[in-house]
Amino acid sequence: MSLLEIKDLSVSVEDNEILKGVNLNIGKGETHVLMGPNGAGKSTLGNALMGNPAYKITGGSIYFNGLDIKDESPDKRAKAGMFMSFQNPLEVPGITVSSFIRNAIMQKTGEKIKFSEFRKDLLRNMELLDFDASYKDRDLNVGFSGGEKKKAEILQLLMLKPKFAILDETDSGLDVDAVRTVSAGIEEYQKQEDGALLIITHSAKILESLHVDYTHVLVKGEIVADGDGSLVDEINQNGFEKYISE
Repeated sequence: MSLLEIKDLSVSVEDNEILKGVNLNIGKGETHVLMGPNGAGKSTLGNALMGNPAYKITGGSIYFNGLDIKDESPDKRAKAGMFMSFQNPLEVPGITVSSFIRNAIMQKTGEKIKFSEFRKDLLRNMELLDFDASYKDRDLNVGFSGGEKKKAEILQLLMLKPKFAILDETDSGLDVDAVRTVSAGIEEYQKQEDGALLIITHSAKILESLHVDYTHVLVKGEIVADGDGSLVDEINQNGFEKYISE
């Protein structure tokens, strides 16, 4: 059974149809990459999967762990084990990085966690991401650079350990060193047993050191090609013109 099963999914934003009958199955432990030109609908798919109310599902279904989640709220999807990192993470004044992540873990599990164990795990993951430990006491994303915001997103991924994570343009706006660091964090998540990924991107920078099981090409709201990790290399060399013109 697939961890995530998307059947004939159509999605509109402000009465404009963006996705047109998308089908996608993601199994436990698999890493899928969704590529496509700007405006193809990649971020729309991620937001629809997480239940963003601005994205209206007009057809099809979404099953997660065998349950129909199409009408579930974003918080219930998160508690079920879904996670999404954003292109442009929001600033959250008044809540520190540490407090935000600790509260998110307790909301997800419904259990209290020992502060000493939490702090040890937090610092270990911050070191992995080359993330200054002092940032744990700063308000989430407030005054952070673009790279620091992306590190904070991957830190949440590592701490929350979701069953399924959507990474939306995580490499957008990052320099080469920051991409390597963020990629190392994603690689660490891949070591998690059964953890599945959908990496949304229009480039291949962040994928260079990652194992990719399946690649999908989205053009004008439809998946027009599927392949394995080698399809990433082909697109990196030749671009999307072949798929746009078909």
